[in-house]
Amino acid sequence: MERADVSSGSTSVISSRATIGESTAIGEFCVIEDDVVIGSDCQIAHHVVIHQGSRIGHRVRVDSQTVIGKLPMRAKRSVLKATDDLPPAEIGDDCLVGAQAVIYRGAKLGPHILVADLATVREKVSVGEYTIVGRNVAIENEVTIGRKCKLETNCYITAYSEIEDFCFIAPMVTTSNDNYVGRTDERLKHFKGVTVRKGGRIGAGATILPGITVGTDALVGAGGVVTHDVPPHTIVVGVPARWFGVVPKEQRLEEQGWE
Repeated sequence: MERADVSSGSTSVISSRATIGESTAIGEFCVIEDDVVIGSDCQIAHHVVIHQGSRIGHRVRVDSQTVIGKLPMRAKRSVLKATDDLPPAEIGDDCLVGAQAVIYRGAKLGPHILVADLATVREKVSVGEYTIVGRNVAIENEVTIGRKCKLETNCYITAYSEIEDFCFIAPMVTTSNDNYVGRTDERLKHFKGVTVRKGGRIGAGATILPGITVGTDALVGAGGVVTHDVPPHTIVVGVPARWFGVVPKEQRLEEQGWE
């Protein structure tokens, strides 16, 4: 790599093999590696690191100390598979990425997404357009997030999960994928994340156990512990979560005119 002047970025290290669009501003002390592509009219703040091959669309803002395209780490005892063949990280047009966020290599973000400060988006994650990933949210590997979802502050989306379109995940929600709590090899046969179907809503501080499906337009009350699948349009509350009622017609996704 070589030093290059792009906007005010005279102290930044920018590879001669990187492609940077017109009117894109690069802050101080950034590192932009080989084969990175950044579109036009972007704002890359101070101390940002963009790793090899990452793709950033047009009109994207990336705030200070964020890392894009980070390679995953593997502990010696990790049960996760090697990911040497991961594609570059991709960030779509008109995204906003907050300060100290980490977007891993192999992550793919659609257009118009907000990733707030301190959030983590792991490898093999896809996020649909207009979704909000809140402050300090963690999305683990091999997760699919639909479009126009809201994942609020400090929620945790476990690996191998699927969150469909228009879902709402409240602050401090916890999901899990290992019923065996990691002590015997039996667990390796049963890893399974959670599924939240279209329009599903999970209240603050709820816990969803491995393999559970929350049905279309269903609602889990705050603090609930969900141990069984939740049928569509059903409200469950409590520990363990039990039937409480049916989502009123006026509250259902189909009545909102959002599609």
